[in-house]
Amino acid sequence: MTWLITGGAGYIGAHVARAMAGAGERVVALDDLSAGVPARLPAEVPLVEGSTLDAGLLERVLAEHGVTGVVHLAARKQVAESVAQPTRYYRENVGGLATLLEAVAGAGIERFLFSSSAAVYGNPDVDLITEDTACAPVNPYGETKLAGEWLVRAAGQAHGITTVCLRYFNVAGAGAPELADTGVFNIVPMVFDRLTRDEAPRIFGADYPTPDGTCVRDYIHVADLAEAHLAAARRLDGKDLSGDLTVNIGRGEGVSVRELISVIGEVTGDRRAPLVEDRRPGDAPRAVASAERAAEVLGWRARRGVREMVESAWRGWQLHHAK
Repeated sequence: MTWLITGGAGYIGAHVARAMAGAGERVVALDDLSAGVPARLPAEVPLVEGSTLDAGLLERVLAEHGVTGVVHLAARKQVAESVAQPTRYYRENVGGLATLLEAVAGAGIERFLFSSSAAVYGNPDVDLITEDTACAPVNPYGETKLAGEWLVRAAGQAHGITTVCLRYFNVAGAGAPELADTGVFNIVPMVFDRLTRDEAPRIFGADYPTPDGTCVRDYIHVADLAEAHLAAARRLDGKDLSGDLTVNIGRGEGVSVRELISVIGEVTGDRRAPLVEDRRPGDAPRAVASAERAAEVLGWRARRGVREMVESAWRGWQLHHAK
């Protein structure tokens, strides 16, 4: 097997590339470097700079590297940006996927792993979100991920491609400091950023119907997520698998925003009280995965806890923000 990882120099992509290459898989990365960092990739993983919207480039990469399976992570992923720029999100997330799938089908590749998101579910009123929970995304980002799943499954059926869609919950942490998330879009780096600027963390809404009034989420360590991709790739490489598979990737445990900020305070030594502000539109009170299908069909469970996520992310933050 030779695996093409799109978005391979990104925060999640580089962790996946390292996990797969470290396990002996042959890997090539494709990244437009809009958010990717080439230095994140292992030396043995070749990097091709380019976009999934470039059909000619995709055809050349698949042929020249003898690609036999694809892990598709390249996408725009900021909710607020998707609300402001919906056409861009549909063009890049859905259009890029369509172009890639056409190239995959043309090359006769039979294995495809799609990076999806818990955003496809929207705000379901359930204790644990299973893969059978109704999908009702509430923003263009989630819509593009759900449309992507539909497209992946349809292309799989039409062209004999075995597919897996992994629905990530809230990703945090770093497998190594140099691989840490350099953006300030998710809650852990957002709190780090506030503390670094000598400002208190912010909580958006403390009157939700949860034990402490703040939103509850399922956080997954990015290194565990990378291992889930390896498990899914190995499953795709099996001779007994056909059709499609959809799997939640989470820990199956809820952590409130207030609890997470408390752990961050313990790790950083900055325990200042958070500021409580108004709720943000669209935030669900609770979004926690059922992780049973991943255990059953992939033989995978998350091994790392929230404190390890925060500690590893803090080491990465200190490296990238040394000043």
